[in-house]
Amino acid sequence: MTSLTTAIPAYFNFARDVVEDWARRTPDAPALWWVNEAGRERRFSFAEMARALRRAAAAFSAGGIVAGDHVLVILPRVPQWWIAMLGLIRLGAVPIPGTPLLTPRDIDYRVDAASVKGIVTDPAGAAKILKPDAPPIRFVVGESGDTSLPGWIEFDRALATADEAFDPPHTRADSPGILYFTSGTTGHPKMVLHNQVSYGLGHRITGEHWLGCERGDIHWNLSDTGWAKAAWSSFYGPWHMGACIFAIDSRGKFDPAQALDILERYPITGWCAPPTALRLIVREDLAARRFPHLKHCVSAGEPLNPEVMAIWKRATGLTIYEGYGQTESVCMIGNIRGQNRPPLSSVNADEQFDVVPGCMGRPMPGFELAILDSDLNPVPDGTDGQLAVRVRPQRPLGLFQEYWNNPQENASRFVGDYYLTGDVARRDSSGSYWFVGRADDVIKSSGYRIGPFEVESALIEHPDVIEAAVVAKPDEIRGQIVKAFVVLRKQATACDALKSDLQEHCRRVTAPYKYPREIEFVAELPKTVSGKIRRVELRGK
Repeated sequence: MTSLTTAIPAYFNFARDVVEDWARRTPDAPALWWVNEAGRERRFSFAEMARALRRAAAAFSAGGIVAGDHVLVILPRVPQWWIAMLGLIRLGAVPIPGTPLLTPRDIDYRVDAASVKGIVTDPAGAAKILKPDAPPIRFVVGESGDTSLPGWIEFDRALATADEAFDPPHTRADSPGILYFTSGTTGHPKMVLHNQVSYGLGHRITGEHWLGCERGDIHWNLSDTGWAKAAWSSFYGPWHMGACIFAIDSRGKFDPAQALDILERYPITGWCAPPTALRLIVREDLAARRFPHLKHCVSAGEPLNPEVMAIWKRATGLTIYEGYGQTESVCMIGNIRGQNRPPLSSVNADEQFDVVPGCMGRPMPGFELAILDSDLNPVPDGTDGQLAVRVRPQRPLGLFQEYWNNPQENASRFVGDYYLTGDVARRDSSGSYWFVGRADDVIKSSGYRIGPFEVESALIEHPDVIEAAVVAKPDEIRGQIVKAFVVLRKQATACDALKSDLQEHCRRVTAPYKYPREIEFVAELPKTVSGKIRRVELRGK
């Protein structure tokens, strides 16, 4: 097992050097525990997973895929997703994970933009392919009898006859490893290319320091297989540490009660949930729940509101540890269990937390960060600025290689000694980082800089509010004002009196200048397919 304390190797392959290594060292240890909504289960040891991934690599090779080829993988949470991903990596091909929520137009765009050679999907995904000859190599996954599609290779049948002793050449550490399309809130998504070592070895940081996984742990992540968060917590991170990945093949709308049922029923020790899910979960009756095995909870994707963290802590005794990163990176900043941070709460002075609610945490090993002004000069602690990652003289392990085929974006984001994240943050005197917002989302009103997250957090503390989004609205006098779009709970009535109550509530819990001068009640908020709020669409209103 390669360690981050050693020099970066010349050759590296996650499937070969991590998963197969665990298969040699602990062949019977559980690697994947899969459950579908009907209660059917499949379990794979590391030895079984190693044999399956080599068969997958052999099947892909026999189908015409070679090292360096780009291959779309669009599957729900089925075991074949993990097997296909590992098989492609072992072969040296470049998987491109995609969510099953992609439309035919989304898939067509990805096929053209990324010069996709092959695809692995199920019959529902196959029905979305628009062109008869692109991509040319096609694998279909499904139950027996529903995968007989002309021109498609049945993945499970190909696996059954493939050679598990297949041993393709080792991959160089700097060869292409995985390609992601970002779920951008504006324009077409960008293509983020990681090489074999940046993601494959870099996520050791995620698994060890932030997820806190150990051998024998069972880690469950709610993320869809199409998102980079699945790579963090459903693939690279836990397996680096020899932990078992737990997966629920859930196809419908997220059900918070069902998620809590699963935490009670199975011996899950680690759990990763996005704020969008946690905001619904804390509305459930947590007092009646018991999670005897759960010991570590994490959240990422967007900032977690302190009130949500407080409710979970009171009900379970467990802290939710936030982490920060991007599709372009592994976990770069995080709150780490046992780091002995001083107890502090912006929600209730009587609460005792292991971390400071609302704080992203501190930099992960190997990452040197800075808060910069518009001229790329460091700003004093406590001052908002652009969050940047130092890439010279030493590029950190875990940062992506480039925006593929996009020299203009590369030139705008890699400037001088830094990679510019596009996020606004601030650092406090203890060296901890606080998220303010995307650079485009920060509101500048009467000389004040206002981050939407802190106003949104204040709004959802109100008992009538279930979700909120805050944007800037042009104003002749102030330049911009704060406007809030609010989704109410079912029992609440939208009226001017409630607007005034919400404004007064925000004045009490945040600085008075931050309160929303306009409030609009909406049935739902526009979001990307990954669940992030599309503030650009709200600004357009």
